[in-house]
Amino acid sequence: MDHAIFIAMTGATQTMRAQAENSNNLANANTVGFKAQVAAFQSIPILGEGYASRINAVSRGVGVNMATGPQIDTGRQLDVAVQGQGWIAVQAPDGSEAYTRAGALRLSPTGMLTTAHGRPVLGDNGPITIPAYTQLKIGADGTISVIPTGQSPAAMASIGRIKLVNPPITEMSQGSDGLMHMRSGNPAPADASVQLASGVLEGSNVNPVDALVRMIALTRQYEMQVRTIQTENQNAQAATRLLSLN
Repeated sequence: MDHAIFIAMTGATQTMRAQAENSNNLANANTVGFKAQVAAFQSIPILGEGYASRINAVSRGVGVNMATGPQIDTGRQLDVAVQGQGWIAVQAPDGSEAYTRAGALRLSPTGMLTTAHGRPVLGDNGPITIPAYTQLKIGADGTISVIPTGQSPAAMASIGRIKLVNPPITEMSQGSDGLMHMRSGNPAPADASVQLASGVLEGSNVNPVDALVRMIALTRQYEMQVRTIQTENQNAQAATRLLSLN
């Protein structure tokens, strides 16, 4: 009976972990460029003395859903969306190169081009700084052109290009900062075939209906495991009473 309690307890704990991951996906259903976390239950044998008949169900993250999210038209000059496969290079909090598909770009007070979370966007020569302008255009290849303040339209000139990459997904992993990183730690090479659309954002690829259905299913699983613990505890108490009568 003790074995059954521990197995049910482990199942309840792992279900709570899976519920937390699912809740995180649901909370980011409207986050630009968000990629859903994928988790699955795996059967892990319990090692140790005794017959190998006990199996724990353990929730493990198996990766990230790389499906493309919906395209959202905004008309904003600094909003961009990667078309098809590819990533925008940004500077991670630790100074290394990382990658995102969240194209809601901003300008800092100093003119640095950043993501909505303040991560500097990288170009061919590092972070991109944009001078004061009256008009800005981001081309399909990531080239940024501006008409400087006080100049005529004929003065439009290129001031940099966003670094776009497309390394194999198997060579990337998601970090705790929410950005994608190369497993090797080396920067990915720029890929001229990656294209951007301006005035568009890529939405989250989380399906809210699926996430809600999974939340209900996980809740039912948790309740069943808790009932198993309670039942086994009642059986143990009843056995103890029978032994005390003898």
